[in-house]
Amino acid sequence: MPQITYVEHSGEAHTLDIVIGLSVMEGAVKNSIPGIDADCGGACACATCHVYVDEAWLGALPERSPTEAQMLEFADGATSNSRLSCQLKVTAALDGLRVTMPVSQ
Repeated sequence: MPQITYVEHSGEAHTLDIVIGLSVMEGAVKNSIPGIDADCGGACACATCHVYVDEAWLGALPERSPTEAQMLEFADGATSNSRLSCQLKVTAALDGLRVTMPVSQ
């Protein structure tokens, strides 16, 4: 299983084995990682699973969909490396991915 590291805004890191096929958001929710609220349950209908993707991983991810880009417009503190973790499917190629949660969702 690929390992994903979730970093809380406080700096506390949680490295977990996440099942291939789950989203990065589902991995966080199933493991009770604080900082990812996931109010819409992964439907890309809110921005409460907003994360900052480590710059080294941006090229390994698919492009943002128009819907994801629109939802990120509502995310507090969105930057060029912001993604909605519900839109990031875990694959073997993402082993070692590191995401950081914003101060608030």
